[in-house]
Amino acid sequence: MTHTISDGVHPRLVASDLDGTVVREDGTVSARTVEAFARVRDAGAEFVFATGRPPRLMGPIADAFGGSGTAICSNGAYLYDMATRSVVAEHAIDPHTLAETVRRLRAAVPGIGLAVEYATELHGDDRYEAGAWDDDITVRRPGEAGLWHRPAPKLVGRHPHLTADELLALAAPALGDLVTVYHSNGERLVEAIAVGVSKAHALRRFAADRGITAAETMAFGDMPNDLPMLAWAGLSYAVAGAHPSVLDAVAHVTLSLDEDGVARVIERHFPGGRRVSAGGTERRH
Repeated sequence: MTHTISDGVHPRLVASDLDGTVVREDGTVSARTVEAFARVRDAGAEFVFATGRPPRLMGPIADAFGGSGTAICSNGAYLYDMATRSVVAEHAIDPHTLAETVRRLRAAVPGIGLAVEYATELHGDDRYEAGAWDDDITVRRPGEAGLWHRPAPKLVGRHPHLTADELLALAAPALGDLVTVYHSNGERLVEAIAVGVSKAHALRRFAADRGITAAETMAFGDMPNDLPMLAWAGLSYAVAGAHPSVLDAVAHVTLSLDEDGVARVIERHFPGGRRVSAGGTERRH
């Protein structure tokens, strides 16, 4: 990982996880954090939120940040425009791969309940137990014949008692390179998306479309699903209290979410009204 951005120098792109990084447990965002990202926008730089949330849960985030910015949702499966509140790109697991993933997961983790998370719907098998993130929606139960016949942006599995770390330890060897399997610390939850899909992959595409390099990008996160994104960005921060694997992987740790750690870092890099040039000339070479 190459760190090329110093304090007081604008990155051209700021990427951040949401929940546990800039969004509090009660779903709110501090005024200081909102103001910090407004500095990014006003300086002519880009900001992207990279989250495990599906598009259906992005309304309050779009409201909080004034309907500006872009979000990478469902860990990279969707690109979401917060101004138009619409999905602009989708990358899904194909039905054949999905069916094999389900077969292997059920064999490796007996008792697991499975569901497919779409942009606005959640379809689960009879074992899938709705969690706190599902409170806004009724889980549809179409039966086995109806569950696995269409592309799946994200497959989620919840177990009656195994933790997310325990589920990942069982699922990852069983699934191999069939899909990308991970967890974002959901309660007794493991998640899977298509091979090659991740926050990092979506962020790379977003940056490349705008002529932005990794060296011009700053990223923030707190969970294992943030690791590829944090590894790609030129400058990466974990928030205090992040998952141990994240704290071990990054060179920089800011203050906690409750202490507005992300906002404090952004304020150092965006202290005033200077604009970022098209070529990123304000970055340190």
